[in-house]
Amino acid sequence: MRVIRAKHAGVCYGVERALDMAVAAMMDEDDTYTLGPLIHNPTVVKELEAQGVKVAQGIDDIEGGIVVIRSHGVEPHVMTALKDKGLTVIDATCPHVAKAQRSAAELRDAGGTVVVIGRSEHPEVKGLCGHAGERAVVVADVDELPDELVEPVGIVVQTTESKEKLDAVVDALRARGIEPVVKNTICFATRQRQNSAAELADEVDAIVVIGGKNSSNTTHLYDICKSHCERSYFIECADEIDDSWFDGCETVGVTAGASTPDDQICAVVDYLETL
Repeated sequence: MRVIRAKHAGVCYGVERALDMAVAAMMDEDDTYTLGPLIHNPTVVKELEAQGVKVAQGIDDIEGGIVVIRSHGVEPHVMTALKDKGLTVIDATCPHVAKAQRSAAELRDAGGTVVVIGRSEHPEVKGLCGHAGERAVVVADVDELPDELVEPVGIVVQTTESKEKLDAVVDALRARGIEPVVKNTICFATRQRQNSAAELADEVDAIVVIGGKNSSNTTHLYDICKSHCERSYFIECADEIDDSWFDGCETVGVTAGASTPDDQICAVVDYLETL
């Protein structure tokens, strides 16, 4: 069976930067925490914990020391509260997410409604809403657009969302006679991975998508692969592979989300090559 790795797959610059900052922080003598999981990869988070980087679920869980802000960013009031508590804050917010936060604040200052396209429960979206202000409206897709929107209407997008979803929301607003101010904050690396995964899924008999089940961008990758290849499988590690998935396959593709380090991808590829 031939194993083909996607041209663009795995850990992105923002994730790698956050990991490097967390590792550097734990070299200090003070206790080191992340506010929530640093990235959406349970395996990596466990490895960091084993090295001494603790995961705090809330500010009250942190007594003192160093706090590394997760790659997804936080709301402005959270940053203020951490500093008011006298904690040393290291901001590992992905630069692309930070840019989206600034765009959300610009749209807020323009008045009207800020439409945030993304998943309301996602930490990045919560951070964007914190910058977008009280008139922020979160929509997962075009069907969730409210009937009434105070103009002007601005749009900001979770960095791991798809261009197709953004276009659908823009088209729906224009159909109502609303011309939105669009801040296309979709990360280029995300788009690269999505396109690469779609192309590969069209070419293979089966495809494996590697990443945390809590990862939004990996979930999107899986959905894209599934729409192009029926035999698409979403795993976090090689141990989850069922050999029967590939019965009769001559080719299998491998792709991975932006929070998936190369060693995890290589482990899956190495295993598949033994089948």
